[in-house]
Amino acid sequence: MQLGVIGLGRMGGNIVRRLTARGHECIIYDRAAAAVAGLAKTKGVTPSAGLAELVRRLQPPRAVWLMLPAGEPTEQTVTELGALLTSGDTIIDGGNSFWQDDVRRAKALAAKDVHYVDAGTSGGVWGLERGYCLMIGGEKAVVDRLDPIFASLAPGRGQIPVTPGRERRDPRPEQGYLHAGPPGAGHFVKMVHNGIEYGLMQAYAEGFDILRNATRADLPPDQRFELDVADIAEVWRRGSVISSWLLDLSAAALAKDPTLAGFSGYVEDSGEGRWTIAAALAEAVPAEVLSAALYTRFRSREKSSFAEKLLSAMRKGFGGHVEHPGKE
Repeated sequence: MQLGVIGLGRMGGNIVRRLTARGHECIIYDRAAAAVAGLAKTKGVTPSAGLAELVRRLQPPRAVWLMLPAGEPTEQTVTELGALLTSGDTIIDGGNSFWQDDVRRAKALAAKDVHYVDAGTSGGVWGLERGYCLMIGGEKAVVDRLDPIFASLAPGRGQIPVTPGRERRDPRPEQGYLHAGPPGAGHFVKMVHNGIEYGLMQAYAEGFDILRNATRADLPPDQRFELDVADIAEVWRRGSVISSWLLDLSAAALAKDPTLAGFSGYVEDSGEGRWTIAAALAEAVPAEVLSAALYTRFRSREKSSFAEKLLSAMRKGFGGHVEHPGKE
């Protein structure tokens, strides 16, 4: 199939490479000319100098995949494309947009009979080799028409056994992609996926912190352990109930440097964690683990927060407790 791709960063560029390697044709554009030039000589790739040229080079019914930061960059591009596309064309947002924005955009574009598909995309920088797990929202007929694109991006069944009892169910999830529902449903599922990711990452981080601190001098001598966290991560990868790709990545990082000296510990959040908590509040669903993981990311960006300073002041006020020397 032919597909326009806008946004050629780490994931967008690899999406183009994976599709063209499987016989698809990609018309590409990025505001950074160097990104376009870096892919222009790839077989199956046609560069364009702007949105209008990209649309002209596509054959109706057109499909354009956006791989842009959530928020204004995506919003502006959807608006500009909406003015250029015609009846039967489709915009696919593969970034991490807020799902309610998808619902609004789909309704606005429907007035022109332009379709909108939200494709939550997981796979990161490894997607070119491993494939991308896709969570898709949109009209069934449109998603079905674009199936060759999704099937080529998805990882396929690989060596993972089929879950018992799935014999009469949709086979696409077994290939690594899912039509979750109408516009917005794809990014809603991806939002919760990323919220869970926060929690899993936090659980590993806390567990390895406990292991690493088992050698503290203030522990009784017979309760101290000099533990090799890199080896522990490696053995847990093999047969353990907590094995996962996140553990694989942790093991690789710890094998390279068990002290992780090259990292500051400052952890950003990309928005999906906050949106997941907002959804939990709207649905009255308890989400203690996911909330705590999000708040820990906030905490990682401060040495000592105002709240902690106030706690220290109160402890001194009621009990005369003096801050530990060297602590802020």
